[in-house]
Order: sequence, then C-alpha cells, then structure tokens
Amino acid sequence: MAQSLEIKPIGIVVGGRTEPTDDHWGGPAIIRLDPTFPADVVNGLEGFSHLVVVWHFHKASPADVALHARSPRNNPAWPPTGTFVHRNHRRPNQLAQSFPRLVKVEGLDLHVVDLDAVEGTPVYDVAPYFREMGPRGEVREPSWPAEMLADYWE
Repeated sequence: MAQSLEIKPIGIVVGGRTEPTDDHWGGPAIIRLDPTFPADVVNGLEGFSHLVVVWHFHKASPADVALHARSPRNNPAWPPTGTFVHRNHRRPNQLAQSFPRLVKVEGLDLHVVDLDAVEGTPVYDVAPYFREMGPRGEVREPSWPAEMLADYWE
C-alpha cells in the first residue's frame, strides 16, 4: 500500500446549511480560504462558472465507514452496491467532491451556490472546473441514481 498523506484544510464553508440531509441542497454559501494566503491565489478564478471542491464529511465518525455492499439509502428497490459506488460519508477517507457554481470572488471569499457541504466543513482543495477535463464520451449510469437524486437540489 502507498504511504499515507497528511493534508490540512485550505478553507472552511461559511453559511449555507447547518445540518446534512439527503436532499434539497442548494442556496448560497461561502468558501472562506485561509486568511494567511496571499490575495493573488484567486487571480483569474472569477472567469470560471464552476469549481471543483474537495471537502471532508467532518460531522461523520470513522465508525460510519461501511466497507460492504448495501442498497443506496437502504432502499430495497435499489440494488446493493459497494462502498465505492456510494458518494456519502461512509467512504474510508470520508472525502467528497462538489461542483458548485461560482457567483463571485471577494478577497479570499468564494461565493458559491449548490455546494452540498454544511457550514463549518473543512475544504481541502479548490480548482476551476475545466470542461475539457470532464468526462469524455457518453456518460452512462444505472437508473437508480436518477431516481434517488430526483430531489437532491432545491
């Protein structure tokens, strides 16, 4: 196995939702970057519509990790799928990625909408979303994610 990696947050989520839930995400929040960073770390970011944000499920416990197949949201109508098919806090490192829309950059505050992380969430990385680095070719998935996530966004 490769060596472990220690990373430190580069920012924190301010505002938005205070408690995690399965659905009805959306609305405004701020990604407040470390105030010790020089202001020019965000130069040019305002030219992008969306970000890639890596964050930690900080309200989860290591005891929540589930290394086995189970039905998404425990719904028996959906097939049991493995840990790496789910995009929730039960993953080994309890890390997530989101793709919020960037509304504006104000100093080291990144104003976003549709960030599905709660207030106080540690942010480990931020980058602009490049369409050219997104999926190539046709994207396919089973039908259950669309059913499960029909109400994910407000």
